[in-house]
Amino acid sequence: MSPVDPEEGHRIACGLDALLADRGMTLTELSERVGVSLVNLSVLKNGRARAVRFSTLTAICDALQCDVGDVLFLER
Repeated sequence: MSPVDPEEGHRIACGLDALLADRGMTLTELSERVGVSLVNLSVLKNGRARAVRFSTLTAICDALQCDVGDVLFLER
């Protein structure tokens, strides 16, 4: 298996917008709850993140009471 070519992009999508809306929470509030900067969460939410730590995903899932697959999923 060869590594993904960065020029080709990816099909990983972020569901933070829907999760936040469902919970009536702002990105700023999530940032305060998980201890991750607003800028970094915005980068993730907008699909521009190149990596995310498992500890960050865990904190997001705990704060939003969801599963990892609700936050990040594969677009078909």
